[in-house]
Parts: sequence; structure tokens; C-alpha cells
Amino acid sequence: MAGRTGPLQAWLLKGLQTDRKQIEHGPHKKHTWWQVMCLTGVDYFSTLGYQPGIAALAAGALSPLATLLLVILTLFGALPVYRRVAEESPHGQGSIAMLEKLAPQWWGKLFVLALLGFAATDFVITMTLSAADATAHILENPFVPDFLSGRRVLVTLVLLALLGGVFLMGFSEAIGIAVVLVGVYLVLNAIVVAVAVTHVLDAPDLVIDWQHALTTTYTSPMAMIGLSLLVMPKLALGLSGFETGVAVMPIVKGEVQDRIKGTKRLLTSAAIIMSVFLIFSSFVTTVLIPEKEFEEGGKASGRALAFLAHGFLGDWFGTLYDISTIAILWFAGASAMAGLINLVPRYLPRYGMAPDWTRAVRPLVLVFSAIGFAITIIFDADVEAQGGAYATGVLVLILSASVAVTLSAWRKGQTRLTGGFAAVSAVFAFTLVDNVFERPDGVKIAFFFIVAIIVTSLVSRTTRSTELRVTKVTYDPLAEQFVNGACGEVHLIANEPHERDQAEYHDKLREQWLNHRLRSSEQVMFVEVTVVDASEFETELVVHGEERFGQRILRFESPTVPNSLAALLLDLRDRTGRIPHIYFHWTEGNPVAAMLRYLLFGGGDVPPMTREVLRQAEPDITRRPHVHVG
Repeated sequence: MAGRTGPLQAWLLKGLQTDRKQIEHGPHKKHTWWQVMCLTGVDYFSTLGYQPGIAALAAGALSPLATLLLVILTLFGALPVYRRVAEESPHGQGSIAMLEKLAPQWWGKLFVLALLGFAATDFVITMTLSAADATAHILENPFVPDFLSGRRVLVTLVLLALLGGVFLMGFSEAIGIAVVLVGVYLVLNAIVVAVAVTHVLDAPDLVIDWQHALTTTYTSPMAMIGLSLLVMPKLALGLSGFETGVAVMPIVKGEVQDRIKGTKRLLTSAAIIMSVFLIFSSFVTTVLIPEKEFEEGGKASGRALAFLAHGFLGDWFGTLYDISTIAILWFAGASAMAGLINLVPRYLPRYGMAPDWTRAVRPLVLVFSAIGFAITIIFDADVEAQGGAYATGVLVLILSASVAVTLSAWRKGQTRLTGGFAAVSAVFAFTLVDNVFERPDGVKIAFFFIVAIIVTSLVSRTTRSTELRVTKVTYDPLAEQFVNGACGEVHLIANEPHERDQAEYHDKLREQWLNHRLRSSEQVMFVEVTVVDASEFETELVVHGEERFGQRILRFESPTVPNSLAALLLDLRDRTGRIPHIYFHWTEGNPVAAMLRYLLFGGGDVPPMTREVLRQAEPDITRRPHVHVG
């Protein structure tokens, strides 16, 4: 059995990233910014498949104006925000990393987990909603066999399984597919929009009728603008893709500064291309398609440009357009999957809130694919039912980015930028609140993700609490001198520092001599640990030597006392070739309360926890450092 599981585990864990610097640097194989733009663009550009229809349903004849306002918000709001995020978070953590520093210790971790919950909502729903919309395009095509009718859940699950299969093969394969899909899709959309514009120019009466509808329905241009602003939150799906753009920054070729420049080009190019398509597609679909066709059951419902492709260019070209739309909608989940794969290893394993295997790509692909299957079945592959959750996730992440860059500009004394970013934040806050009141299901789904992430993270943190959790041990010159002068055998007295006066060390030394009958010939050193942030998981120990009142002291800071002491003992064993000894006194109090103090504050009942960490880290009892308690 072991022989069969070994190769499978090796395949699953291939490329396991255990070094934090490697995680920040990203995968070894990099890609040019425009190739990465195609990977993120399969999500962003694919909204052309349904955005014009959503705008027409929400705004009616005002759809072009509402879309124009969305484009203004994109180019002068979201784009500057995320260009700033790219500058300040070049390793792919996004705005979450910028906000992480605002809240200390455990509050900061819980805040990040909540934001990750919204990010998971955005990315996972991107996968399921896009696959469900691709299914809708498949089932609406006139050449599709009748036996697929009514099987949208099955078709959607197959599309999700194929998407997961691509990522199981590798990242480079996913980017190669994205480049082809985006290139073909944009060319076909350009053809459809260009043909539609010529039809509008050939039939000026249609434009006159549209203008007449506007002037008779609305009293003034200000009324049109005001109503367009009110319906704009319903068009929020057209803002997707920005958070993914910064999440995949480690894939962009070049050093950090080149990566930042490339990501800025990526974000700007995608925003401009999408803005042009949104403006023209919204205008031609509003003018050329009867309003009733946008309604549920209508031929343009969720597929306005596809309707024009079939109507003006024939069913064969229309089918080619459908295939392209289906392909990019199916693969829109690739940008979301890429975002999750790049985002999760930067936070949860570092917090100890996920198993180590989450640093590898393939296990994460399987987990997120399984979650996608579950959501598809729960929502019956319904695009509309998932739209609220998708918009909520997108808007929360954009709002968090806006707040992060506003605070960044304020801290740096950039008054004008602070005011501009604050205004953008206010707009996104209004949009989010309006969306929540309009579609509260989005918050409910996001809340489910947040609770699931927090619960599983805390369970993982508890089960991993007795891991060594120290990545490296280094000594300053005086500490090196103390260790080298110990004549091979090291005796450490654990001391919880208080006044650090002569009486404290004298009483501690006398206590240990009485409890453990230490011989006067045995040279001892004190070891003192200061807990700085117990919410951190991994740490690097920097041991400082100090001499006070004739006593030699090793001091260092760590998130937890037992784990760092165990790491120090193992390192001393390896450096000296002798088994070190450490001496404690028993801790008073309730053992359950002591365990909670250990989990939350890094202290607790230190002696038995130190021994347990050593037991798990060193199974050979003959090589295990000695723990004495009296």
C-alpha cells in the first residue's frame, strides 16, 4: 500500500513551497505581463458575455450612461487604487497585507481571515458562476443535442472538473490556454461590435428612437445621471479582475521593480480594453435589441452580444462566437483559481492555520474544485442566484483596497492623494451597502465562507501547536562565546524575566540547586524568552548573550515559549554534539487554563509542553534533550 501511495503523494506535493522567501518570490517559471494579463483577463473580459444584458435589465434605456459611469469609476477609481496596491504589495498579498498591519496580534489575524473569507467568496463564486454561465450559452445554442436539455448542473460540474484538470497539469499550461482564449475572444467581440456599429450607422432612426425614449422618460440630464448612479451597483460584476491582477504578481517576469511595472501595465491595459468594449457593447445592444429580449427567457438574456452575432453574422459565426464565449467563461475560473493558489499559501500556513500541504498547488486545486462542486449543486448552477455573492466579494475587496491606499497616502503625508482615494472609498462603500440591501444573499454566503475559514483555521492552529515552529536559530557573538565556553555540556535554567535584578537570579539559582541537586562544578546559563506576538506561528530565533550580576544569560523573543526552548535545545545539541539539559519548576494552576494560555498567549504550562514538542521533533529518545522539572 505504501508503495502505491508514495508516488501519488510525491505527485501531489510536487513544488511544495516551504520557504517563506520562495513563496514571496513565486514559482520559478515566470511570464511576461501581457501573458499574465490574459490569465487574469479570462475573468475580467469574460464579463462581456453577460454584462451588457445585466446593464440593460438594470437601467433600460439608461444602460449606456450607467455603463459609462462604471467605466469612469474603473479608470479613475479602481485602476489608480490597484496600481498603488501593486507598488506596496509586490509579493502578491494584495490589499489584505496592507490592512494586516493596522490591527495587532490576534485581532489582526481574525481581520485577515475575514477578508480572506470575502476573497474566497469572490474567487470561488467566480469559478462556479462563470461555469454556470458557460453552461447557459451551451444549452442556448441551436446546434446542441436535445439530451443535454435540463442538465445544467451536470454540464457545469464537467466544466469545473476540466478546469481543475488543467491546473493539476501545471501553471504554465493554464497561462498558455488563457492567451489563446483571450486573443480569440477579443477578436470575435471586436468583429461583432464593429458589425453592430455599422448597423446602427445604417439605421439612424434607431438612435433617434433611443434618444426619444430617454427624453420622454426622464425630465433632465441630471435625472438621468442620478438614476444611473443608483443602478450602477448592479453593474459591479464589471469590476472583477483587479484583486486577481495583484494576487498573481509573483508570476510576472522580472525582479521586484520590473514586476511592479509589469503589473501596472497589466492592470492599465486590461482596464482600457475592457472599458472600450463595455461602452460600445452597451450602446449597440441597447439600441439594436428589443427590451423584452433581455428579460428572463428572452433570446438575449445573459447573452446580448451572442444574440447580435447570430442575428447579423449567421448561426455558423454565432456558434463560433458561442464556443469562444463558452470557453472563456469556463476558463474565467482559472484566474480565480490562480488567485487562490497564490493567496492562500501567503497567509494561512504562515499563521499555522492550515496544514503544510496547502503550500503545494495540486492539493489546493483539489480542495477548491470540491468546494466549487458543492456550491454548484447547492445553487443548482443558477447564475442569478450566485450573482449577489459574487458582487459582494468583489466590492468588499475593492473597498478594502481603497481604504488601504487611503491610509497609506495619509501616513505618507500625501494630502491630495488621500482626498482622492477617500472619495473613491466612499463611492465603493455606497456601492457595497446598496448591493447588500439589494441582494443580501451575498453577505450570507460570504459569512459562511468566513466562519468556515475561521473554524478550520483555529482547528489547524490547535492541532499544529506542538510543532517546532522555528525556521532558524542564530547567535550574537556573546551568546556564541557562552555556548562555546560551556565545555560541550549545556545546562540551562529557564527563567521568566521580571525585575531581572540580582535577587531574582540568586533565588532562581538556589531554587534549582535545591530541586535538582545541581553540582557546583556544572556551569549553568539562564535562558529567558519574551513573548512579543503570540498570534504569529513561525519565527526565526535570534539569541542574544548577556551577563548580569555574574550570571550568563541567553535571551530571545518568540511567539511561544515551549516551542522556542525546544528549538534552542535541539540546535545546541547539534552544535555541541552533547545532549543539553534544561531545568524548570512546576507550574501551579488549572491544566486546562494553562493549555488555553499556551494556545492564545504562548506561555501556559511550559515544562510539559516543551517536553512534548521535543518528543514530536526528535523520536529517538537517546538524542532527545533532557527536561528536568522540580
